Amino acid sequence: MKRTMVRLADGRDLIYYDERDDAVREGPDRRELPPPPPASELRYDPLLDEWVAIATHRQTRIFLPPTDQCPLCPSTPDQSSEIPAYDYDVAVFENRFPSLSVRTGEPGDDPTPYTPTRPGLGRCEVVCFTADHHASFATLPPSRVRTVLDALTERTGELSELPGVEQVFCFENRGVEIGVTLHHPHGQIYAYPFVTPRTRAMTAAARRHAERTGGRNLFADVLAAERAAGDRVVAANAHWTAYVPAAARWPFEVHVAPHRQVPDLPALDDAERAAFGPLYLDLLRRFDRLFDKPMPYISAWHQAPVRVDRELGYLHLQLFSVRRAVDKLKYLAGSESAMGVFINDIRPEQAAAMLRQLADRP
Repeated sequence: MKRTMVRLADGRDLIYYDERDDAVREGPDRRELPPPPPASELRYDPLLDEWVAIATHRQTRIFLPPTDQCPLCPSTPDQSSEIPAYDYDVAVFENRFPSLSVRTGEPGDDPTPYTPTRPGLGRCEVVCFTADHHASFATLPPSRVRTVLDALTERTGELSELPGVEQVFCFENRGVEIGVTLHHPHGQIYAYPFVTPRTRAMTAAARRHAERTGGRNLFADVLAAERAAGDRVVAANAHWTAYVPAAARWPFEVHVAPHRQVPDLPALDDAERAAFGPLYLDLLRRFDRLFDKPMPYISAWHQAPVRVDRELGYLHLQLFSVRRAVDKLKYLAGSESAMGVFINDIRPEQAAAMLRQLADRP
């Protein structure tokens, strides 16, 4: 894999990850752009012990532009995009409208004595999976999935070394039903200045389990139990298992976990990275075949925090969709949104069976 770093017109970094050593990606960004915005403001919610980002500049971000104005397509002689090159394999760049940034300003006044504020220090990056605007992750070849995974691995390592970063989150949103603002196949990376609420909850549960069991890892035990039960396993190979969790919150939710406990993407070995792509592509294609239409989904890599509790973490990918039937979506209503209590319309064993049976279809 060839790595080429360039600077965009406003000073943001862009990195090309190419599968050919002879690829040349050094063309300049011909646009005139204003300076990047300052970081958001983080406000502490004392009632939930969580931080909320206030990022007003994101109101002006690009929203579902026509195909010929897509900012993630390669540039052309007549149209300059966020990608200066006329072609690329995988490209990663700083988000032009970031929720978190190293360009911090002075913090604002605290709204109340119980709500301190701090600059939204961190970094947000966009990961373009392909130059093909009409592709999807599911249509990528395994070699491209490996390139994407290697790029995410490198970015996780580098972002983890930034001062103040506590957790790195790699993810993909797909489909207008999820809320995407750009159709081009892409994902994102957030480098947070705190450990996220979900990870804190998972870590607390893992710590209690370790104390009860003499140091056993909770996720490893859950994975072993799911593999032993088998009725929620969708697919597996020598290094990974994809299964619907027994307490799935979403209509169609699959966890993809390595058989070896590792804290994050950089800890995977070469065999594990090579084995991930074919299994994940198979899973995404089953999702698309489920209702014979493109499946909206969120694909989220859960990685251990950068500096604390790494021994309690267990890298895994969570893939889930809000679609519960061919013409029905799962909306977060009162119980989910206000109380955080999910109500799933589909039994996890049924969801797993539906996904399993798609393996033999063309």
